[in-house]
Amino acid sequence: MSNSHDLHLVLGSTSPYRRALLERLGIPFTVAAPIVDETPLPGEQPVDLVQRLARAKAEAVANRQAKSLVVGSDQLAVCGNEVLGKPGSGERAIGQLRRLSGQRVTFYTAVHVVRTDSRANEGHLDVTTVHFRPLSDEEIERYVARDKPFHCAGGFRVESLGIALFTRIESQDPTALIGLPLIWLAGALRRHGFLVP
Repeated sequence: MSNSHDLHLVLGSTSPYRRALLERLGIPFTVAAPIVDETPLPGEQPVDLVQRLARAKAEAVANRQAKSLVVGSDQLAVCGNEVLGKPGSGERAIGQLRRLSGQRVTFYTAVHVVRTDSRANEGHLDVTTVHFRPLSDEEIERYVARDKPFHCAGGFRVESLGIALFTRIESQDPTALIGLPLIWLAGALRRHGFLVP
């Protein structure tokens, strides 16, 4: 089996949140932007879409790398039948949180690794359920002004003040909600010869 000196670790994502998460494992890595069409296929369910995109991102970057293990990831938030995007502005974040007040939101976070020398690959899906408490307009506006969650799916940042918006979170891996399931990924890295921790 190769060890960490034989393979380079590459994160196929430009997300600062995923980058900060991967840094926790203490393994040197580089970042490469995946170029992937993220349009859903006709009739594609969120759980299938997120897994397909995580693999596509890893493969897109792997095609441009040598002797590397490439990590791709994707996340979707779903409330009822609605897929929640990144609000992009304060006004849209407020509107999104008004709709989520008192609701349950499911986050599907997929991660996929592709090894460029053997093309070996494996993936994982983590499902996290977030229960929002009833929120007043004043609370929502105050939260958005302070945390500015404009580029976060669902319109909140769980690693920051957003944690105060919930009654509970159900998850096997708290890092999945931020964007990269480190428990599974640490195991995958060990399987490919990286020393974690």
